[in-house]
Amino acid sequence: MAEIGEVLFDVNTITAKVMELARFISEDYTGKELLLVCVLKGAAIFTADLMRYITIPVTIEFIQAESYGAFRTSSRNVRITKDLKTDIKGRHVLLVDTIIDTGETMHALLRLFADRNPASLNIAVLLDKTSKRTIDVPVAYKGFKVPDKFVVGYGLDSGEQYRNLPYIAVLETDAE
Repeated sequence: MAEIGEVLFDVNTITAKVMELARFISEDYTGKELLLVCVLKGAAIFTADLMRYITIPVTIEFIQAESYGAFRTSSRNVRITKDLKTDIKGRHVLLVDTIIDTGETMHALLRLFADRNPASLNIAVLLDKTSKRTIDVPVAYKGFKVPDKFVVGYGLDSGEQYRNLPYIAVLETDAE
């Protein structure tokens, strides 16, 4: 049985960091139109909040990539279950995800998108779990470093539950 453990980041802390990231993104892309690509499902809340604070023109697209399924560890087999409907050729693209851990999913998305010839391609993540990294990927915008714990809330789930929590917390299990 799982239960919510330590709260790592509360609502106010998350909001302040999202605003800070949005400010950096807005400055870096001044004079350009930015396409945010939300990696579903986990990044839906982060992307929505981020785009509200970005001060330059943005459009949004969605992609769904899975490597976890119903498990708590990555299978390292990334599947695209929903692809973009928009042509990204010549566009400034920012991939947005709530967490990067192994780097496998982002690496696969970078390869896929690079073949589509965007004008620029960068990554923004709220959480960076470097302890799990198996592939180094360049992340332009990072929020917080997180420990080697399974975290939920603010869009992150365990078995499709806990996404609705307004904070980010460690998910404890009896085995831990």
